[in-house]
Amino acid sequence: MNWLNKLERKFGRFAIPNLIIWLIGAYTIGFVIQMISPSILYYLALSPYHILHGQIWRLVTWIFMPTESNIIFLLIMAMFYYQLGMTLERTWGTFRFNVYIFGGMIFSVIGAFLLYGIRYAVDFQVISRYPEMAQIISYDVASGFSTNYINMSIFLAFAVMYPNMQVLLYFIIPIKMKWMAIVYAVLIGYEFFVSGWSGKVAIFMSLLNFIIFFLSTRNLNRYTPHEIHRRHQFKSQMKEPRPGSGITKHKCAVCGRTELDDPTLEFRFCSKCEGNYEYCQDHLFTHQHIRRS
Repeated sequence: MNWLNKLERKFGRFAIPNLIIWLIGAYTIGFVIQMISPSILYYLALSPYHILHGQIWRLVTWIFMPTESNIIFLLIMAMFYYQLGMTLERTWGTFRFNVYIFGGMIFSVIGAFLLYGIRYAVDFQVISRYPEMAQIISYDVASGFSTNYINMSIFLAFAVMYPNMQVLLYFIIPIKMKWMAIVYAVLIGYEFFVSGWSGKVAIFMSLLNFIIFFLSTRNLNRYTPHEIHRRHQFKSQMKEPRPGSGITKHKCAVCGRTELDDPTLEFRFCSKCEGNYEYCQDHLFTHQHIRRS
């Protein structure tokens, strides 16, 4: 993905580290608002009608909409997605993880406006007679776009990167990520086909970032755990001398022994000698210090 590499070189310094913590914090704030005053959430939802009428904060505040109504499930969700998000950020890098998350949000906003425009055109005659219907349609559209799909995209991304990782479902049932992903994919597919065209638009646009990143990327292999381990192993092997090459990293200035003569030998530099002299454990404290003057 050359375009992403170019963006990272140009705007990588603006990436937000630990972005998943901010997302979980937003969910938590939304949960508190729901418990204290649920009516406030109506002013935070992704309603295209109200955004077009000046309430532009809704472009961002819709991520505060709570994903759970039970505090126990909220805590489980927070801990689970914290681990997934931090792992993905370490695997991809902060900038790419930012692009993935913000891409999902942007596509969700575009999808909401697209869906609102379609429904407005279809029901134009009714809206022209009853203008308040535009707000009802807008809130109906907003209800289909939530951070649940953002969380889902994080989960699917992690499952693709670490398919064989085993997790404890609800801290009890051991299951591999790939099997959970298959179950979730089947559920999403079923929901997609049984939903109306408005539901299809909402699901497709909310998960479009996952489709772009993982179905249209040819360089996915370079981010897999196997490939990352292979590169680290290769670098570590390159630092070590090849067997039989005669090249050593350590050599005692007194006896001339190296790590090839005895792998258990320890070598240290002497701080009192003037120059770059290294000694084995047998001569580190018994050698005569070298003075240039």
